[in-house]
Amino acid sequence: MIDISLQQDQFEVVPALVQPTLVEVLKARVKAEMALDVALPQVHTLPIDQMLQARLASFDPEMEDAEADNAFYIADLGEVYRQHLRWKALLPRIEPFFAMKCNPDPMVMRLLASLGAGFDCASKNEIQSVLNMGVDPSRIIYANPCKQNSFVKYAHTNNVRMMTFDNAEELHKIKRFHPEAQLVLRILTDDSKSLCKLGLKFGAPLDTTGFLLATAQELGLNVIGVSFHVGSGCFDANAFGEAVIRARRVFDQAQEYGYEFNFLDVGGGFPSAHVTEGITFEKVATILGPTVNALFGPEVRVIAEPGRYYVGSAFTLATQVIARRTIVRDLAEAFTADQSHSPSHMYYINDGMYGSFNCIMFDHQVCEPKVLVKDNAFTYKQVVAEPHGYASVWGPTCDSIDCISPKSSLPLMETGDWLYFENMGAYTITAASQFNGFRKSEILYTTSEQEVSLHF
Repeated sequence: MIDISLQQDQFEVVPALVQPTLVEVLKARVKAEMALDVALPQVHTLPIDQMLQARLASFDPEMEDAEADNAFYIADLGEVYRQHLRWKALLPRIEPFFAMKCNPDPMVMRLLASLGAGFDCASKNEIQSVLNMGVDPSRIIYANPCKQNSFVKYAHTNNVRMMTFDNAEELHKIKRFHPEAQLVLRILTDDSKSLCKLGLKFGAPLDTTGFLLATAQELGLNVIGVSFHVGSGCFDANAFGEAVIRARRVFDQAQEYGYEFNFLDVGGGFPSAHVTEGITFEKVATILGPTVNALFGPEVRVIAEPGRYYVGSAFTLATQVIARRTIVRDLAEAFTADQSHSPSHMYYINDGMYGSFNCIMFDHQVCEPKVLVKDNAFTYKQVVAEPHGYASVWGPTCDSIDCISPKSSLPLMETGDWLYFENMGAYTITAASQFNGFRKSEILYTTSEQEVSLHF
């Protein structure tokens, strides 16, 4: 990054050489650039364990700052970078359009924008945040089949042309507010093998696509291709291949209505890097890439909407044990065999279901607590030798739904000890609230890949 710290005063030295109006413009530009630098958080180059240690060491238990020991994230932008390289290596033909809804972190987005990725946006605010980074509108797809009128107008005003639809009413809306749009027909696929079945809400059944194409033709709208989504958290790689076959059928059908499609959006549902068993990204790529190549010629542009793929494994969350409750029945002298395998303690931590762990409810995730600090000993990635028992882990709010883990194997923890959770980058921060007055967890940034520093 160019150092502009010494440039501000240079225009005061020789004002006679430059017209006053230009001096003010240049000074304003420098101030804006300096403000941008201040706004961007620092990206460190320390390993995650050292980042965690440094942050924990900065806490002073004697301080009166009530927020000093809040939960916090360590985001490794190097992991995002590696995932991008992995995508380009395994699916070189398919352009990634990052699904912002998964995690609209500004540093992640800046990195992906710098790497040339596109963006899948679902609202005006998402589109605006991408445009504000200087991304060209052609690198945005407005992938929400049912859009607010004013949002369609905003897309039109800002030359965002690619957008999806799955019903006739949406076509009439687009005809009125964005007749130059490049439309993508979202079709219904079999999402029965996914955790989040998006077909409940979106997607045109194949027996309706002919009617929709005829309607678009009558309205004089430009339909350029097909999109689909196999569902979030897909656990069957074959679902991608089957969806591509359905898309090919609609491509062929479109020719009957005078359309020559040249665009395919294969959606999201791609597993994150921490998934090493069952459905992996490699298995998906092995099916998806060859199927696309076999059914679609090089004249067809192909994109995808990966979200968790990029960020799922890039964020680690550290939380403090703020309270412990011993369950009364376990104070008895005798236990049955069943009781000995039941939780004997309840641990309360300073992030929960209404914050970062909303992924448990909305994304069906299982979050495993691990010991980060116990008895002032740092235990990241270490096996704690002390005897383990069963405990439940709860968030800080007053709501009984705020349960993070009903049963976890943990050593005896004390108030002030710390737990950490890995793979917390997908559908966590984005839906966090401040229910009960608890703040969203802060994010600290590092990179395990030196090349990332060149993008900020």
